[in-house]
Amino acid sequence: MFMRIDRLQAELPLPKEPSPNAAAALQELLGGKYGEMSTLGNYMFQSFNFRNKSKLRPFYSLVSSIFAEELGHVELVSTGVAMLNNGPGDPTPEVDVSAAPFEEMKDVRLAGGFFANAGGAMPMNSNAASWNMDMVTSTGNLIIDLLHNFHLECGARLHKLRVYETLTEPTGREVCGYLLVRGSVHAHAYALALKKITGVEIEKMLPTPNIDLSRIPESQKYLQEGSHRRLYMFSPDDYREAAGVWSNDEVALPGDPPGNLEIVEGPPDGGKIPELDGNYGAFAPDYAPEEIFEIASKLYKKSR
Repeated sequence: MFMRIDRLQAELPLPKEPSPNAAAALQELLGGKYGEMSTLGNYMFQSFNFRNKSKLRPFYSLVSSIFAEELGHVELVSTGVAMLNNGPGDPTPEVDVSAAPFEEMKDVRLAGGFFANAGGAMPMNSNAASWNMDMVTSTGNLIIDLLHNFHLECGARLHKLRVYETLTEPTGREVCGYLLVRGSVHAHAYALALKKITGVEIEKMLPTPNIDLSRIPESQKYLQEGSHRRLYMFSPDDYREAAGVWSNDEVALPGDPPGNLEIVEGPPDGGKIPELDGNYGAFAPDYAPEEIFEIASKLYKKSR
């Protein structure tokens, strides 16, 4: 079972203005071939289908813990997309819908994101191609699955860097900066798992790709706090066996900074989920938000 916490894994700065084309670029990190839906889907079904869980517990715990983190990565990217898509247009209930307040949205890259989803994120890539189960690999062979996962994390980091290099606004860059660090952790973890189970000196062919995080300003605070050396359990008691793979002073990738690899019980501190105001013109006519707000307020008071 899973526990949900009403926080994001990282704090995201609010956009100064809507940027739907930046949101479209960020969609690649959600529903692209190497996006968070793919990492989530792969590790989720590998953990569900895992054979010999008790005998291979360190590896099962590793895949399960990273799967739990990927749920939060999907949430983080989706929130970033929604933040960047929050507009443009008049946010007040008095918006004149006959004056085409969203005229420019018909010309943005992913116009369907506004027309069908009101600017919210969806499991698709930057060209609106749907994410699908063909992007999930669960072979039942531990070594093949770990090798696939390592490849997936390396591809994901490469794509995050490319998306980062297209963005100038802070929200999307923060998403990329955080995920580049955490993707590094996952690539390291799978590299160490492969090394331990096969004896192959996998570090001799790494890093793939060669991404120097010291050149990413948005990654620096996560590096300084040691996030690149932490593997979160997202559980108070379970999956500690992953420490057999990830809990020492080993170096998985060339250029690793010194310091112990750390298993952390529970989730990261994270940041507050931003409050996004609705764009009334997008729901007009007859949205009547004041009535819904009143009902919600009454229900909230009743719950206390």
